Amino acid sequence: MGVNMAKFEKMLVAFFICAFVSNVIQVNADFSKSMYLTWGVQHSSIIGEDLHLVLDKTSGSAARSKRSFLFGSIEMLIKLIPGNSAGTVTAYYLSSAGSHHDEIDFEFLGNSSGQPYTVNTNIYTQGKGSREQQFHLWFDPSAGFHNYTIHWNPTEIVWYVDSIPIRVFRNYENEGIDYPNKQGMRVYTSLWNADNWATRGGLVKTDWSNAPFKVGFHHFRARACKWNGAVSINQCASNVKANWWKSSIYKQLSYGQIKLLNLVRKNFMVYDYCKDYKRFNGHIPHECFKIQS
Repeated sequence: MGVNMAKFEKMLVAFFICAFVSNVIQVNADFSKSMYLTWGVQHSSIIGEDLHLVLDKTSGSAARSKRSFLFGSIEMLIKLIPGNSAGTVTAYYLSSAGSHHDEIDFEFLGNSSGQPYTVNTNIYTQGKGSREQQFHLWFDPSAGFHNYTIHWNPTEIVWYVDSIPIRVFRNYENEGIDYPNKQGMRVYTSLWNADNWATRGGLVKTDWSNAPFKVGFHHFRARACKWNGAVSINQCASNVKANWWKSSIYKQLSYGQIKLLNLVRKNFMVYDYCKDYKRFNGHIPHECFKIQS
């Protein structure tokens, strides 16, 4: 890697002080009021502001939000599986329904003991995905809770880790590139076994002697526009004070945030679909040639 962990963390702190702008609008939407378990209910739980998902040989587990949203900021504090989590996937994402669904993903791919977690990000528009970018984290995500935020507005989508931007997908719909702006999306979380692909392409299998595997979620916040059907397409994108995500400061990352983004990409990105010429037979998707910051 280009820098060691200690040096990188110092640079993050320095840039973070200059770059970070806090969102003062809060919507109290804890797990017990806003989400419900969808499977694996026999060994998972929602209590107040805490969600606990469990994976064993019998079943994984999952939850989803009661409401759908269109634009805003979705944040979650997550503490991942410690030790040997190879073969497991913890997912936290937004998705609409149907074969032409939109989706914005965080997926945490388990590791062998001592190896870093891989964070897989992806976006689907009109049912089409294959836009993965993957990163190693610069900290141990199983040692404590860390903030993972999806910020989504009519201009761009930003994936944040502890308020550090790691990826941007901008709206180039006027150039024929699909963008998710016409379907409400629910918030989903899940923990499941994917040892056919999750760790080193499926070479490392799940060690069930370490089960049950447990993931903790805390402090779910949806500072977002509530989806009420097609009428929300215009309402959630209108230039009114309540739609704070439409403010000019959210239309593009600041200079300091772009520096943070580039630092992460330089030192911790391990896969970029835009550079996978073999996968796309040389026909790289159009958005890869556009500015994404």
